[in-house]
Amino acid sequence: MCRGRFDGDRQTFVGLGKIVTDQTLGTLRPEILEFIDSLHHCPHLSSFQTPTLFSLRNSPRVTLHSHLQAIEYLRVTQLYVISDSTLLNKIRWGVSLAAQPSLTSNFHHHSPKTLEIKAFSNMSAITARKGFVQQTDVLDSTSSSTTNSIAASPEDTPRPSSSSTSLSSLESINDLDLKTVNGKLLDTYGNEFHLPDFTIKQIRDAIPAHCFTRSGAKGLAYVARDLASLAATFYLFHTYVTPENISSTPARAALWSLYTVLQGLFGTGLWVLAHECGHQSFSPSKTLNDTVGWFCHSALLVPYFSWKISHGKHHKATGHLERDMVFVPRTRDQYATKFGRYAHELTELMEETPIVTAGMMIGQQLGGWPLYILANVTGHNYHERQSEGRGKGKQNGIGGGVNHLDPSSPLYEAKDGKLILLSDLGLGITLAALFMIGSNFGWANLAVWYLIPYLWVNHWLVAITFLQHTDPTLPHYEGESWNFARGAAATIDREFGFIGRHLFHGIIETHVLHHFVSTIPFYNADEATEAIKPIMGQHYRSNVEGGPIGFLKSFWRSARMCQWIEPCEGTEGEKKGVLFFRNRNGLGVPPQKLSPSAELKSDS
Repeated sequence: MCRGRFDGDRQTFVGLGKIVTDQTLGTLRPEILEFIDSLHHCPHLSSFQTPTLFSLRNSPRVTLHSHLQAIEYLRVTQLYVISDSTLLNKIRWGVSLAAQPSLTSNFHHHSPKTLEIKAFSNMSAITARKGFVQQTDVLDSTSSSTTNSIAASPEDTPRPSSSSTSLSSLESINDLDLKTVNGKLLDTYGNEFHLPDFTIKQIRDAIPAHCFTRSGAKGLAYVARDLASLAATFYLFHTYVTPENISSTPARAALWSLYTVLQGLFGTGLWVLAHECGHQSFSPSKTLNDTVGWFCHSALLVPYFSWKISHGKHHKATGHLERDMVFVPRTRDQYATKFGRYAHELTELMEETPIVTAGMMIGQQLGGWPLYILANVTGHNYHERQSEGRGKGKQNGIGGGVNHLDPSSPLYEAKDGKLILLSDLGLGITLAALFMIGSNFGWANLAVWYLIPYLWVNHWLVAITFLQHTDPTLPHYEGESWNFARGAAATIDREFGFIGRHLFHGIIETHVLHHFVSTIPFYNADEATEAIKPIMGQHYRSNVEGGPIGFLKSFWRSARMCQWIEPCEGTEGEKKGVLFFRNRNGLGVPPQKLSPSAELKSDS
């Protein structure tokens, strides 16, 4: 954290500091409350009056007015306060307002027309971390100045020049705004990425007409096959894997473990067919689709209509950082906050140990699906923008008011209420049936017969979805750079051999096509995929090397390489809104090395 001060009538600003705030609620976080408290005991600041910022100590909510108060505090204490990426623009906006007495009466001491930025070598810095303050040295280069133009609202200027706030370069802000450096887009492997320029019409026109044909009879035949597989497996094991037939307890345990794996595979196949129903690719009849989908998903403890609605929104906004509904990756700032760090400090963190990666993967596979249903984990968290105002004060997380079971959840509109309740009814019926089975046949038997296979189904579902949307080659987009075709192309096909193509109905092998035209039935998806490859060209992505083993290796590789997303260095304009995965494990393209001042640049 760098010391800052205003120098006389010129209002020269030196250095940058940082305050971390809660982006959703706008309240000061505990660590900054500790920091403010620590200023009381800082000898360096003892001669300054500090009433303005300390008045924020007990403020229930940080507002734009509070940001202006914080800037006023700079004049008194020589300490500049910067918040996270969203609030940062507001504070910078407030700085420009401070130069205009007519716009705010809060800035009554010296209101010049220019704001100069300077830095001094060997400048004393104040470093505050976890409730204590210490002195350190900061080296900055020579100074320069600039005329400060009137800044627009941060809502009007969401993506100013990434080079406009660097203290290390010490160039004119206005000059830097004119310097647009179109850096290369590099995926995590270092391959250059070019924005897709094909259209959805080109994609659809390339697909043979018969690929769009749906057959209810064929769809029902696949449902019957999967149900028969589940029933036959249960019958065989329940009849023959008994103490009378197999006296060895370890042998019976091993066979029943095999049972849970097989039922998990067959159950996942049934899940995929219900997924087809949700996309109306199961048959031409919406009534048949929704009836079959409701029964199949309810039996697997999936709220069919609730999932169908949110999943449809995922398809409409794939790869969109503020609208996508599943596996939205953390930004660099969000990842850093997870460890109590600033974004520029990520390069200082040690490599994540493989055992930590493995532990996180296990947690994701066991709890990912229930947490998605109950708390919208991995979905976007911009619910305040919900058109009907349902998202006010709600956020992802247990108890946050965002889930797939509540008709008032911001994931849905008022018109969806009855369908959400119908989904809940399906879950209630299944849970009641399971309770009766457990009561009559024993809870241990229920765990082996249903619960463990259910966890296997969840595992495959999460693994498949994760690997469809998480890969070192895949981009994600900010709103200004996103369109439907780009988002649909931001996914990848993989290969899982016989299991993937026959038991899982090709959901792994033809997912790219599925995101362009989700109404094509799975049994026509291979042909349609081949048809769109020439149109997509280099933007068609697949990783089929190694078959099922390669699929599992990709799972580990993506977990190690895809930790957060950030813009590519030097990009401007539309390219700045294209973000790729980076990591702290020394794999692939290294993350940008940011100084505290450069972090301000990347957040603006």
